Amino acid sequence: MTEFELRNIMAKNQVPISLLYKGYELSRELKIDILVENEIILELKSAEIMHPVYEAQIISYLKLTNKKLGFLVNFNVGVLKNGFKRYVNNF
Repeated sequence: MTEFELRNIMAKNQVPISLLYKGYELSRELKIDILVENEIILELKSAEIMHPVYEAQIISYLKLTNKKLGFLVNFNVGVLKNGFKRYVNNF
């Protein structure tokens, strides 16, 4: 978060998402790892194997929040740029 602050980029971590089912709010909430400028979702992982559930997670977050852009970032790679995967909602 410090790097975002140093660059004057608004970012929040652990942003809660309320879950609704047929108009009723469920008692459980999901949390976005980092929300950048209230537009871009960053979901952070450090995994040897990127399970399909991680992809489903970022896609669900994009749909639930109606955001257009998200990145799934895996820090467990030799070169960090290889750990980024971009997701676009309703493009």
